[in-house]
Amino acid sequence: MGKVVGYVRVSTTKQGQSGLGIEAQIEAINAYASQHGREVVLIYQEIESGKVSDRPALAKALSHAKRIKATLVVAKLDRLARSVAFTSTVMDSGVDFVACDNPYATRLTLHILAAVAEHEAATISARTKAALAAAKARGTKLGSPIASKTSEIAREARSRKARAKAQNIAAIVRDIEYSGVGSLAGIARALEARGIKTPRGSTSWQAAQVARIKAMAA
Repeated sequence: MGKVVGYVRVSTTKQGQSGLGIEAQIEAINAYASQHGREVVLIYQEIESGKVSDRPALAKALSHAKRIKATLVVAKLDRLARSVAFTSTVMDSGVDFVACDNPYATRLTLHILAAVAEHEAATISARTKAALAAAKARGTKLGSPIASKTSEIAREARSRKARAKAQNIAAIVRDIEYSGVGSLAGIARALEARGIKTPRGSTSWQAAQVARIKAMAA
C-alpha cells in the first residue's frame, strides 16, 4: 500500500473565502487516499499566506514524505502556492506530489495551472492598487465620510479575519483533542509540534492562548 503525507493550508488574509477550509481539505486528502488504496501517514497543517515561501509545516511534510518515500498530497494546487517558482521548487524536491483537484496532472499541466494561479493573484493585486490610486486622485482623505466608512469596513474585515483565524485554529485544536490530548498545555505543545502559528504569527504557544482560541470559536 502506497503512503501519503498530506499538507493543508489556509491563508491568513483570505480565510474562508476560498470555500476550502482545513476540514474540507483533510476530507479531500483522505478521500483520495481511500480511492487509490493508499495509507495516510500524517497530515501537516499550516496557517499562512500562499505568497509566503517560509512554510515550516510544508518543509516538515516534504522531509517526512521524502524519508518514508511517500507522496505529498494537497487538496488543491493553490493550497500549495500561487507561484510558479515555488511550485517548481516543490516539484524538484525529489518528492512526488498530487493535487486532489487534478490528480492525473503531468508536470507540464502543473506548471500551467501554477502560472494561471500566479496570474490571477497578480491581477487582483493590480486592480486593488488601481482602485486605491483612483480614490487618491479623487481627493479622498482621511477623516472624510468616505474614508471613515472605508476605515470602518477595514476594521470589520480585520475582525472577521480574526474570527476566521480562530475558527481554523480551533478546528486543529479539535483534531488534537480527538487524538486524546485533553489539557491546554498539551494542546499548546501539539500546536507547536505541527508548526501552527498563533494569531500574532509566533510558533510558541501558551495554554492561555489555546483557551482564548477555544473561547473565540465557541
